[in-house]
Amino acid sequence: MNYLISGGGTGGHIFPAVSIANALRELDKDANILFVGALGRMEMERVPQAGYDIIGLPVRGFNRAQPWKNFSVMFDLVRSMLKARKIIRDFRPDVGVGVGGYASGAAMKVAAWMGVPIVLQEQNGFAGVTNKLLRNDATKICVAYEGMERFFPKEKIILTGNPVRQNLTTGKRTEDGRKHLLIIGGSLGARTINEAVIAALPELAKEGEKMQVVWQTGKIYYDRCRKAWEEAGRPANIECLDFLSDMPDRYAQADLVISRAGASSISELCLLGKPAVLVPSPNVAEDHQTHNAMALVNKDAAVLVRDADASKELVAKACEIIKDDQKLASLRTNILKLAQKDSARRIAEEVIKIGKK
Repeated sequence: MNYLISGGGTGGHIFPAVSIANALRELDKDANILFVGALGRMEMERVPQAGYDIIGLPVRGFNRAQPWKNFSVMFDLVRSMLKARKIIRDFRPDVGVGVGGYASGAAMKVAAWMGVPIVLQEQNGFAGVTNKLLRNDATKICVAYEGMERFFPKEKIILTGNPVRQNLTTGKRTEDGRKHLLIIGGSLGARTINEAVIAALPELAKEGEKMQVVWQTGKIYYDRCRKAWEEAGRPANIECLDFLSDMPDRYAQADLVISRAGASSISELCLLGKPAVLVPSPNVAEDHQTHNAMALVNKDAAVLVRDADASKELVAKACEIIKDDQKLASLRTNILKLAQKDSARRIAEEVIKIGKK
């Protein structure tokens, strides 16, 4: 069968899309898979690196702050839909998979118009605009959170969770008598989290042999953070890194994780049962990350520190929790209950089932 997968714009969309493609290829050895993305966006580089073909559309997001600038955006949308029509005519997909993002909206809408059944994958606890616009066209909608019937028709929803990196569970932990704090800023970094850590470097350094800190700053903020670490005397119990290439081992070693509340990050924390302090980014559409975080907080499965409060509260709260074995155990037990396993495979099975029909 032929599978058309569309979406992207951020790693949170691209990674699940590639994971679904990998699962489709495992289940259907003769699968033909084609991606459709947005020109100039991250997927145009990442998808070929994963071994898949991709075609880019000249689609862009709407400017909500300056609506009068959207004439050219509409023009590009029309161009994108015409190009999507040609792609679908040539590739003849048996089923389409949309994971959110600008390109997904154009490609999946045209696919539905042309009679191709489509499956949507919604990563967040608050549905994205693209998937909400496509909900009536979808055959099935795979979600990561309960209660999504407020956005989608109940009969179409399947609770599958979000696909996570497939090697994450292979990490090894080494017992050394210390608590381990993992601070994740993402590939580019999170300014608020980094600034909070910079301000607290003297306090973290005082923990010495009691606590080891792994501080992943992201590429954008690495130079500033590294300079601050050096000015603090290069404390031996704090590693300052721009990127972590050994995430399975880093996760395995961590007693507590500080992280943004992106959908992929939360799914990884749930699967691995990692206690977490979540700092939702205020710079995402419709405040998705706060909704993601609250789904855990409401079940006592994580602790939330708001971005605006992080400079004063974040590190102090993390240090308080990591020293409280009872709190750590409670968070670990509750977050494990929310884990959805084999998400990519479950989504792929549904896609294949619909394609065969």
